[in-house]
Amino acid sequence: MKKVLVTGGAGYIGSIVCRILLEKGYYVRVIDILRYGGETIINLLNHDNFEFIKGDVRKANDRKNALEGIDYVVHLAAIVGDPACRNEPNLAKETNLKSSVELYKTANNLGVEKFIFASTCSNYGKMDNSEEYVNEQSKLAPISLYAETKVEVEKYLLGQDTDNTCKPTVLRFSTVYGLSPRIRFDLTVNEFTKELALKRELVVFGEQFWRPYCHVEDLARSVIFVLDKKDTTTDFNVYNVGETTENYQKQMIVEEIKKQIPDAKIKYVKKDEDPRDYKVNFEKIKKELGFQIKKRLPDGVAQVKKIIEDQFLEDPDNMKYRNS
Repeated sequence: MKKVLVTGGAGYIGSIVCRILLEKGYYVRVIDILRYGGETIINLLNHDNFEFIKGDVRKANDRKNALEGIDYVVHLAAIVGDPACRNEPNLAKETNLKSSVELYKTANNLGVEKFIFASTCSNYGKMDNSEEYVNEQSKLAPISLYAETKVEVEKYLLGQDTDNTCKPTVLRFSTVYGLSPRIRFDLTVNEFTKELALKRELVVFGEQFWRPYCHVEDLARSVIFVLDKKDTTTDFNVYNVGETTENYQKQMIVEEIKKQIPDAKIKYVKKDEDPRDYKVNFEKIKKELGFQIKKRLPDGVAQVKKIIEDQFLEDPDNMKYRNS
């Protein structure tokens, strides 16, 4: 039984990654500071193959304790998103950049075999040509602290000696949406759907800019595709995670939501400059790993609409459902 360390395993993506790993027969250890609470993984404590360490990846002893006896690392722990990094820049640099480098060094020293790093498609920044899709070979143009830290870690990992025991793989995640044990409403699709399901007027800024979107479960599934690949295909490799047909402008997202909430009230505010504007190609992960998404944007909209309309949440405006 392979042992996997999931950093940030109580988070939005991590709490799903843990469940899939357990279903697939892996032993799972989580290290998390529980910044947003641990309710997302309480029931996993009942599982014989699950272990939890309350710890901080910024601390050397915590990193070492978490990595002892581990075969694979799924590194998700981070200050996630532009606003959160902007609000706490020093914490973001320590957590996202410095700790990631030190975690890899320790993992390699301890004989860990695989190191999956959760990066982001926002590393691409802005397209040079709006008619073309960016891919894994396209230039990186980070325009936020969040993306800058991710790019720096990518460079470090991919620049390591290929003879190292610990083989890194970089996954550049699309903009995420959908339901998870840790609900988030500071994400475009989830937030737009929540507001309109609550019968509020939605104000949309810069409706023409492009982003790729992917359901949180599919992003989590992509991790397993890398871990299950037993040859050297994924070693020192980079994959965009998503689906090429799931690139949307904000106005297109609104139109999809309106199919399910026809009486939606929308107000568009013209914004000609958004530093991020990119359409992404995802053929590489499909061809090399056989990965394909199972859920599309309308599925995520339907999920969020249901939990709002059926009042699953006592207070959907609670700040605990946001990273910033």
